[in-house]
Amino acid sequence: GMLSEVALLVKYHHERFDGTGYPEGLKGEGIPLGARILSIVDAFDAMHSDRPYRRAYPFEHSVREIRDNLGSQFDPRVGRVFLESLSAH
Repeated sequence: GMLSEVALLVKYHHERFDGTGYPEGLKGEGIPLGARILSIVDAFDAMHSDRPYRRAYPFEHSVREIRDNLGSQFDPRVGRVFLESLSAH
């Protein structure tokens, strides 16, 4: 049921908008929308959080990385909405 839909989002959130991701090399709109959203949120969280192996990157660095990878790693439309939501706070 519902968990199988969530499992697909988790499965595909490492796909890249340009088709060079994994596990299946899906591209663009072929990647489920929820997975495209999760991809950006997960990447931002990974950069902006402390990890055992490194300190969190500054907010501005994390935003720049997302912006610089729109169209290649991330869906540009989803990314712009995400970035706009960050600037609204």
